[in-house]
Amino acid sequence: METFNILGVIGALVIGVVLGITGGGGSILTVPILVYLLGVMPITATAYSLFIVGITALFGTFRNMMKRMIDFRVAFVFSIPAFIAVYLTRKLIIQSIPTIIFTVQDFVLTKDLAIMIFFAFIMFFAAISMIRTRKNIAVKQVREYNYFIIVIEGFVVGILTGLVGAGGGFLIIPALVLFANLPMKRAVATSLMIISIKSLIGFLGDIGNIEIDWEFLLMFSILSIVGIIIGIYLSNFIDGKKIKKAFGWFVLVMAIYIMIKEILF
Repeated sequence: METFNILGVIGALVIGVVLGITGGGGSILTVPILVYLLGVMPITATAYSLFIVGITALFGTFRNMMKRMIDFRVAFVFSIPAFIAVYLTRKLIIQSIPTIIFTVQDFVLTKDLAIMIFFAFIMFFAAISMIRTRKNIAVKQVREYNYFIIVIEGFVVGILTGLVGAGGGFLIIPALVLFANLPMKRAVATSLMIISIKSLIGFLGDIGNIEIDWEFLLMFSILSIVGIIIGIYLSNFIDGKKIKKAFGWFVLVMAIYIMIKEILF
């Protein structure tokens, strides 16, 4: 059974707070917090992350539904391929990766090492996405949906989510703005719904494949939900864009740290 420490508690709260303030981004820290602060094995951490992110984002989704901020039509088109991809990735692809992928002299690329390096790259691109200042994109009054691109994006995001256990909001939100012509606030709300259901479906693919410590998982998830409540409250007083940019720099440093730690040490 995994055990909590004070840094783990703080980490769980931070995940929720960032999700509550910015609408995304906090989930990218879930795996590093589980692995480095709480000693969870990387493969198990990606599974736990899916559940934690899914439950926490689901809370935010209910809030957005009451405000009628979600575009269910777009969510449906994006979600179906994402749901299929994330479930199959967790159920089949992750399980088929060998424990030792290859060996070159003294260097051994294990399954856990490959997952963490790949996760660091995803963190790097997520950080760049958060740091960059996007110009406001004009939305047409008559919406034109590029269904083909939305479906392809959904499938790709589903695979990435399945591999690293992150929600993928930094990929979903731009896709909804550009290809579904959603205003930013509706894109964030719709993205949160996609992330919540997609992550929970992905977690279902792990049931039976790994041993799950439900007490630990539920405790961590509850703390993240407390964090998102705090984040939603703070969002009334804090500029979410500035926080997101600062958080992006933090994620960038974390990505570089993970690469150096996993490869050199």
